[in-house]
Amino acid sequence: MLRVGSSVVCMACRNLVPTRKGVRCRVPLQKLHPLYRAIHHRYYGNTNSQRPPHHTSARYFTSMSRLPMRPPKPHPGSGVRSYQQKRHFWVARLATRLLKLRYILLGSAVGGGYTAKKTYDEWKDMLPDFSEYNWVIPDFVWELSEQIDLDKLAKALPEMEEVAKLLPDFEKIGENFTFIKSLLSSETSGEAPLKATDASSAASQNDSQYKKSSDKEKLDQLQEDLLRTQLKYQRMLERLEKENKELRKVVLQKDDKGIHQRKVKKSLIDLYSEVLDILSDYDANYNTQDHLPRVVVVGDQSAGKTSVLEMIAQARIFPRGSGEMMTRSPVKVTLSEGPHHVALFKDSGREFDLTKEEDLAALRHEIELRMRKSVKEGQTVSCETISLSVKGPGIQRMVLVDLPGVISTVTTGMASDTKETIFSISKAYMQNPNAIILCIQDGSVDAERSIVTDLVSQMDPHGKRTIFVLTKVDLAEKNLASPSRIQQIVEGKLFPMKALGYFAVVTGKGSSGESIDSIKDYEEDFFQNSRLLRDGMLKAHQVTTKNLSLAVSDCFWKMVRESVEQQADVFKASRFNLETEWKNNYPRLRELDRNELYEKAKNEILDEVISLSQVTPQHWEAILQKKLWERVSTHVIENIYLPAAQTMDSGTFNTTIDIKLKQWTDKQLPHKALEVAWETLQEEFARFMAEYKGKDQDDIFDKLKEAVKDESIKRHKWNERAMDSLRVIQHNALEDRSITDKPQWDAAIQFMEQTLQSRLKDTEAVIKDMVGPDWKERWMNWKNRTPDQHVRNETKAELERLLKLHDEHTAYLANDEVTTVRKNLEGRAVEVDPVLIKDTWHQLYRRHFLQKALSHCNLCKRGFYYYQRHFVDSELECNDVVLFWRIQRMLVITANTLRQQLTNTEVRRLEKNVKEVLDDFGEDMERKSQLITGRRVQLAEDLKKVREIQEKLEAFIEALHKEK
Repeated sequence: MLRVGSSVVCMACRNLVPTRKGVRCRVPLQKLHPLYRAIHHRYYGNTNSQRPPHHTSARYFTSMSRLPMRPPKPHPGSGVRSYQQKRHFWVARLATRLLKLRYILLGSAVGGGYTAKKTYDEWKDMLPDFSEYNWVIPDFVWELSEQIDLDKLAKALPEMEEVAKLLPDFEKIGENFTFIKSLLSSETSGEAPLKATDASSAASQNDSQYKKSSDKEKLDQLQEDLLRTQLKYQRMLERLEKENKELRKVVLQKDDKGIHQRKVKKSLIDLYSEVLDILSDYDANYNTQDHLPRVVVVGDQSAGKTSVLEMIAQARIFPRGSGEMMTRSPVKVTLSEGPHHVALFKDSGREFDLTKEEDLAALRHEIELRMRKSVKEGQTVSCETISLSVKGPGIQRMVLVDLPGVISTVTTGMASDTKETIFSISKAYMQNPNAIILCIQDGSVDAERSIVTDLVSQMDPHGKRTIFVLTKVDLAEKNLASPSRIQQIVEGKLFPMKALGYFAVVTGKGSSGESIDSIKDYEEDFFQNSRLLRDGMLKAHQVTTKNLSLAVSDCFWKMVRESVEQQADVFKASRFNLETEWKNNYPRLRELDRNELYEKAKNEILDEVISLSQVTPQHWEAILQKKLWERVSTHVIENIYLPAAQTMDSGTFNTTIDIKLKQWTDKQLPHKALEVAWETLQEEFARFMAEYKGKDQDDIFDKLKEAVKDESIKRHKWNERAMDSLRVIQHNALEDRSITDKPQWDAAIQFMEQTLQSRLKDTEAVIKDMVGPDWKERWMNWKNRTPDQHVRNETKAELERLLKLHDEHTAYLANDEVTTVRKNLEGRAVEVDPVLIKDTWHQLYRRHFLQKALSHCNLCKRGFYYYQRHFVDSELECNDVVLFWRIQRMLVITANTLRQQLTNTEVRRLEKNVKEVLDDFGEDMERKSQLITGRRVQLAEDLKKVREIQEKLEAFIEALHKEK
């Protein structure tokens, strides 16, 4: 009876029927619910239609809402129809009651289920919460629980008959306890009769003594039976543990092979160990930021701490020595459970199989090498941490740090500060408020000789995080006259140091060749037969390294759960502070750490080296030619040209030139050329790097680029085999005397003029310094001559008069000429030394000769015609022009040869050297930290480390919560 728009909902079939006249619902009457058929008969009686009137027409259906609540009065003559209405109305009432019964049953069921669920929840809440102990069971047990073959597991377990054999004889135990009870009651109740029968006979006393002795024997026998029963239980537990270990190993191996086809997740202890590794790199000094828990193993030297650690790791992994210091640096050992008993370093992919003796020996050797490598020159111990992971079935999960043993005296061969260094390293690790201190004490020596106990008492005075371990208990029991002293030690009454727990262990017979299994057997046999345990001086939970490892692991994880979230908050705050500092100081720069900056600088340097190959050949040759002439010009002028030209003879000139050029080419010229080429390559390399520096380059790379340039040049060695071929090329170039064309002749004259003018200018500057300022400078600049300059000026004037008289004078003054000049100067009251006269003459004659050579060079400009036709004319004999042409041609050919060697070989070799230097620097973190410095770099490094630590900690905390 619901109207929807222009339609109505049929109450019989639940269909939507339009309200237009003549529209009928087409559902047959037989398919309608019996209740609706009863309603039809009640209100409208029996009709011939197959549908009720309200169902055949929308008009009747809409009027149904206005039907009377009681039936209308029957019309006269409708008796039969009234009877049919009553019959059908009875059926409707029966159907209605049946429906009520169904809803009552359904409601009862719902209410009963709710009541049962509430009762189950209340019963469940009454049970204790075992969720805190889920971490004891590894993840793979939950994941593989459905795939474990229960039949095989049942077969692996011992039969009930075997278990029954191992169970004690409860009837016998009951008899023994009854006997003890009667004995105790007889002793307590027998005190009064003994006092009342003082006059008893000696025979009765003997009987009582015999009875007491027999009772004592029974007590001893009872105690032996109890110990025997305990041993049975112990053996049974060991066998079950061994079988469980093998089973877990099989399961882990299956999981390791990927039977689940899933990605293997890192274990919880591996995640935690990664955090500690990052922290050790980030903060080598262990400041207050690093308060994450770890087990710190400390003890006196040779106290057995390394042996205890090996027993916990179930492998002889550390180097051993008789009495000498073996642990020279902290060793962080991460213990975790795995299918195979292996060990590996964090920076190496090699796995050492701890079940093979050769791998064990290799591991011990590797640890020893790393320790010695970490120790700096002149030191004995190092604070650099060596990180090692050990995995195996049945190993307790924890992180231990083995520290160098505390010493009392520095012996020969040790550094003088060794004792203080060991103390500082131990204190740095123990002052961490969340570190668990595993204090190792040698039980075979006097307790008063211990040093480590005082150190531990200073770091943890209340003993809230200290576990005391007494080693070599077998030797202590054998050597001590009073075994109760051991009891005092393990009860914490002998030392002022306090601890959470006290343990007594035996780590073998002292032989380095003992295996872990043999040490375990020896330890168990000792404590089973030791009177320390039998007499109650030691409790069962205080002995064996197995109980120790369980206790240390429990304490470690308890400390981790209590402190790790607090440490994560500390690093979160540190990250916020560092990010704020970066945004304020470097808002437009990316956060590049030292390695990323190094890669950026590496690419820039390689680009600069590649630019060397783009230098044009003309540029190389021009630079090489210029620098080579600057290097050899002095030798050519002073030792070759001037001595030959001053002979004043053409034949002698040519002969002298050829001899001197040959000597020069054989000995000096090739070496000078290679030096020039190598210097040119260096200068061009430095020039390109300087040009790139000015193109918006980061100045943070300046120190690195300079170091790379210097190291690359230092490593680069010029190919010496090119020297022989270069010598031949230079010799052939200097042997050629034939100038083929006029441009070459003019170029040689120009080269000669430039060279002579440069030398003349230098000579005049020397003469000016010798004689001092002239009259113009003295008047204009108020300068005066020194006495020596005055003497030289007078000498210069006298020698110039001599040159005017003898224009063709030789290069050297004769002795009589020196005497004449000296006397002339003395006549003018000028005292002069003959050496000064010769020195002044040398510079004056040099100027005179260069001036004459320049004038002769001007004459030779028109002498190519005579040279080409071999005319002999004394005025136009231009042998000096030919010499300079030969020198110039040698320079051009040498520059071309060197350029080819540079572009084809040396530039590539230099590029290779630069790459090698960059690779070497990239592997040397210390070198990188020295070359790439600044607050910006350090801030980026800190940000990277803090983010990494925070992410690792959050992942670890999430895994830790899942394990709970």
